[in-house]
Amino acid sequence: MTMPHEIPPRSGVAFTLDKGQRLTVIDPKGEQVADLLAFARDDVAEVISSGRTLDYASRIYLTTGDRLYSNRSNVMLDIVDDTVGRHDFLLTPCSKDTFRIIYGDTDPHRGCFGNLAAALAPYGVAEDMIPVAFNCFMNVPVNGETGELTVEPPLSKAGDRIVFEAQADLVIGLTACSALQSNNGSFKPIHYEIAS
Repeated sequence: MTMPHEIPPRSGVAFTLDKGQRLTVIDPKGEQVADLLAFARDDVAEVISSGRTLDYASRIYLTTGDRLYSNRSNVMLDIVDDTVGRHDFLLTPCSKDTFRIIYGDTDPHRGCFGNLAAALAPYGVAEDMIPVAFNCFMNVPVNGETGELTVEPPLSKAGDRIVFEAQADLVIGLTACSALQSNNGSFKPIHYEIAS
């Protein structure tokens, strides 16, 4: 049994995933969000798309059996197992500007956006190419009457996971989220495993 890879709190990584491989994202301690991005390996201008995916799914909460599409309407990832059932695909990765505008931080952390940009740069991904992430374990209820969004504590408990199967050769970006509100007030690691 191989040990999972660990992403330390408030950091991010990038790696490749081959078509057919499975990526398991694990919340080892509970209530910790992981921002996930996917790019086509042979052309990083093709990228995971919240808009396309939610349009085709006809709902905003995705789980086992749902597919994550690219901006070119190709399937990038299938969700093949999910022990939580609540993730967010509406909100953008947290950034220096998030912390400045929402939290009033005067010396803000670079956030998931900065962590993803740094990790993905060697693969040819520039900052302006970073889209809305699939936010594993993030709990964002929507008021059906007013459309108001709130960020609530994740429903994930220690050991919960979501498993994706790659439907193309991909470059993946993955974080242990840096926003206090998203993670119920504390920063924790994220684990991940890759299997053929």
